[in-house]
Amino acid sequence: MKIIIDTNIFLSSLLSSKGASYKLLWWIIEQYKYKDKKYNVISNTLLTELEDVLSRDKNISNYTDFNKMDLDKFISAICKISFHQKINFLWRPFLKDIKDDMVLEVAFNAKAKYIITYNDKDFRGVEKSFNIKILTPKDFLKIIGEIK
Repeated sequence: MKIIIDTNIFLSSLLSSKGASYKLLWWIIEQYKYKDKKYNVISNTLLTELEDVLSRDKNISNYTDFNKMDLDKFISAICKISFHQKINFLWRPFLKDIKDDMVLEVAFNAKAKYIITYNDKDFRGVEKSFNIKILTPKDFLKIIGEIK
């Protein structure tokens, strides 16, 4: 099973250790660490967006006990525990936001089953056209049996 985690989920996981985003991130890390399994998929474009968003001053100042060096380590760890997907631009645009199209392209090219995001409304029509489910972290964690 391959999943795409939208940037807003990574950001949320760094801002709070109490939510589903944080639990999802730890689930992915534990799957890699203890079972040698990868689920998340990234691309160069997703990685660039992730670095840009997470390293913005307004975001870094909100992270608990996290500095720029820690952020670099975090991004490197995400790279290590993720599949790396090349993308093809065959059908753009499909969604209203080019950044959402970028997420969809990675999911499509990786044959991912899920896109996990808090912006599910931005991905309308994806499930019908591409057979990729759009879920929140909480919904995904329910599907895999990590929460009730």
